[in-house]
Order: sequence, then C-alpha cells, then structure tokens
Amino acid sequence: MNTQPRGLRNNNPLNIRHSASKWQGARSEQTDKSFVQFTSMAYGYRAAWKVLESYWRHLHNKGMPFTPFNIIHRWAPPTENDTNAYVRTVCSISRLTSNEPLPQPSKACLTGELDKLVLLIMAMTTMECGIRTKDINPEDIKEGYEKAFTY
Repeated sequence: MNTQPRGLRNNNPLNIRHSASKWQGARSEQTDKSFVQFTSMAYGYRAAWKVLESYWRHLHNKGMPFTPFNIIHRWAPPTENDTNAYVRTVCSISRLTSNEPLPQPSKACLTGELDKLVLLIMAMTTMECGIRTKDINPEDIKEGYEKAFTY
C-alpha cells in the first residue's frame, strides 16, 4: 500500500479537483475520481499557478486585494474546510500576513516578487499534503511557473 499523500501520488500537490479544464500535463488515464493526476510535479504546480492567476483576475475584477486570506477563502472555502485555520497555518509557514498584498502571478517574476508566491505555494502544499516544507522542492514550483507563464 502506498502511504504517500494523495497530492504527491497524483503529482497534484495543491489537490486541484477535476473540472471542465483540460490541463496541460494531465495523465492520459485519470484513475482518481476527485483530483487531477499530472505527469510530473512541475505540471501539477503549473496548474496551481494557472488557478492562482484566475483568482487574481477574479479578485481584481471585484476590486478585492490578492492576499493570502482572499486566496485561501476561495481555495479552501468554509463549506469544506476550517478556512481560518488554513489561513493561519499558511501564514505561519510562509511568514506572510493574511492581508499582505501579493503580486499578480503572471507578473511576479517581472516585479521581483516571485519568492512571496513560491512561499505561499509551499505553505499550501504543506497544508494539502501534510508534509514539511523541507520536503518540497522549490525548483518544481519554479518549473511550474515557467511552464505556466513562458509564452
């Protein structure tokens, strides 16, 4: 029996659920009924970057700031999670404040603020997979970023 967390087994560290989206790097055979399975961890992180970019657009269009609090309230809604505990844990791990304005993901590399979002994603991976940040390869996250935003 494989005891590795589901998000790691699926190369989907933020546990992105199946939807109408046709994800680049998704495995041709999807055997998990709930969560997308990717061919590599970098493709799982690519999908996470794309979701965060869509959240940035959604929040921006509503005149709301792109902050850990607003991101997580959409990512892990109170109807399914203890969202406030999720926010506290992610902020503790990442050392971001819950209302800290974050950059637009697709432009974070240009503004020199990519590290803030990498820390956020590492902390969210910790929450989603129940692993320590030292067990997360930040290069996978950065490779996912390049796959998401290199045109």
